[in-house]
Amino acid sequence: MMEQGSQTTESPVLSRRDLLKATLIGGGLALSGFSFLHWVKGPVLTASTFIGKAGNYQADLKHIILRGLAELGITRTIITGKRILLKPNLVEPHRSSPHINTHPLVVRGAIEAFLSLGAGSVLVAEGPGHRHDTLLVLEESGLGDVLYEDHIPFADVNMMDGISLPNLGRQTKLATLTFPKVIQQVDWIVSMAKMKTHHWAGATLSMKNLFGMMPGIYYGWPKNVLHQEGIPQSILDINASLQPHFAIIDGITGMEGDGPIMGTPINAGVLVMGHNLPAVDATCCRVMGIDPARISYLKKADQWLGPIQELAIEQRGEPWRSVQVPFALDPEIPAHHGLRLT
Repeated sequence: MMEQGSQTTESPVLSRRDLLKATLIGGGLALSGFSFLHWVKGPVLTASTFIGKAGNYQADLKHIILRGLAELGITRTIITGKRILLKPNLVEPHRSSPHINTHPLVVRGAIEAFLSLGAGSVLVAEGPGHRHDTLLVLEESGLGDVLYEDHIPFADVNMMDGISLPNLGRQTKLATLTFPKVIQQVDWIVSMAKMKTHHWAGATLSMKNLFGMMPGIYYGWPKNVLHQEGIPQSILDINASLQPHFAIIDGITGMEGDGPIMGTPINAGVLVMGHNLPAVDATCCRVMGIDPARISYLKKADQWLGPIQELAIEQRGEPWRSVQVPFALDPEIPAHHGLRLT
């Protein structure tokens, strides 16, 4: 399971004495972001993320993913024998709309990458929130063809018997959360989200993507129980309780505007990866021109489930500023107000 940080109270505002001490300490510490944060606030959670350029879906996605895994310290020794569950974002059955679903070729790239590192097995699982017929979404998205050709099994999470786990997030009033039993049969859960803006959450990335791990037979369509409990709160509860292991974000073609369905395509040309999902999502937000601290669930996750501050995230691969493509925000959508990174 992913390492979790302990929940802490909000840091106090720096006092005059703190600022004076920081001034007296001299240039060395003041110029070191990690050291300054540690010195003033105490130990902080840190993480690494990787950004790889991919101009289109015909790029060598397996190689980009392998490079990202290597940069993040994930070796053959770590992966050998592991049972890997890939959780893509399948929303609507639109093969001709690459900005809606995680692209099948990104999923194939991940399958090939993990198998080449010695994974014992790879399974793809998803429980779409908007459609009862999961197989229709699978087939029409184009992912069904890839899985058939590559001999990769698929699990319909929506119709799967569940296992109840304690709600470790405690942001909703739900005492337990019901996850599909398939989580007991795998070693790694990898969230393979699409880079999108979102009508209610502001942005939907690797953390929000895990709504699709909640069986529809327990939570309804479109996961009504979770919507009623609050989307940001449910995102935090799911991630704190499931404790996913890795994230790979398809930002080659993302969605801007009225996402996660009605928005328009935008070419960001990147894959973003990492162990820590809040750090990955915060990096994606910066690529999208969004301030992650203004996304409510990311702000709450900071220094609990992971870091979102730029100084606490070691960037590998491409610098996020060099690949930034500001996604359009819809002024008619309240959740988009004030999100722009300045």
